[in-house]
Amino acid sequence: MPNLKTEIAQTPPFASPEEEALLNVMRTADVLHREFQRRARDWGITSTQYNVLRILRGAQPHGLPCAAIGDRMITADPDITRLLNRLKGLKLIRQRRDTHDRRVVITHISEAGLELLRQMEPVIERAPQQLLGHLSQSEVAELIRLLELCRTPPQK
Repeated sequence: MPNLKTEIAQTPPFASPEEEALLNVMRTADVLHREFQRRARDWGITSTQYNVLRILRGAQPHGLPCAAIGDRMITADPDITRLLNRLKGLKLIRQRRDTHDRRVVITHISEAGLELLRQMEPVIERAPQQLLGHLSQSEVAELIRLLELCRTPPQK
């Protein structure tokens, strides 16, 4: 089993078990993200763009304003506007001004975006099993519980 100290060639001990745990979470997230990114790259988009397309597919037929897309993303992207412009340039989304507030732009997934998701799904849907299938169901449940607990703000 890989050991973080060995992987990152660290000689001194970690400052605390919490530091070691945090660095393990960050390292694991990076490894899994890079593997997911590799799979998405075959279709010429990033995993972040894939995430936006899935969000917009789920928001059909109404679409979403920029801020709502950002709130739903798995990983935060500080420049949603530029991300959406790239997807628009690829013709994977379409945008329109809100009829009640012209300052708000509503984004919808296009038919080309839906088709791309249909093509990607057989490969992408296998990824969780390929990446985490070596864990037992109880280990997966415990991992989910612990990760959700980590995202829960501490009580003051």
